[in-house]
Amino acid sequence: MQILIADDSELVRHKLAMLIAKIPGIELVAEASNVDQALESIDRLQPDLVIVDLHMPGSGLRLIDTVGARTPHPTMLVLTNHPYPQYRARCLKAGAEYFFDKATEFDGVVRVLTDMAQASIGSERSL
Repeated sequence: MQILIADDSELVRHKLAMLIAKIPGIELVAEASNVDQALESIDRLQPDLVIVDLHMPGSGLRLIDTVGARTPHPTMLVLTNHPYPQYRARCLKAGAEYFFDKATEFDGVVRVLTDMAQASIGSERSL
């Protein structure tokens, strides 16, 4: 499973990259610090999952709207410091499948990624 991280915080991207490196079956294929970089990387690399920060240059909401309108589109996981209910509802309606608070739910991200990687490995073995 290939992942792209779209977050303007180098520290967050590094922390996520370290966590992702520990999960078998997951490959970090790109990092982007703004929406334009993220869109270019998504178009070029076709990742399976994109981790999106809402408040980055170009607006994470714009990224979710743009990518969510495509069929098919990668799974989108929002990781934000602004976990307000209205943002959650807006992101999920636009096509994000997951929404996590950076301050309190980092372990939820790891759990979702681990579950998805295990499911992906399991489906490859059954072929």
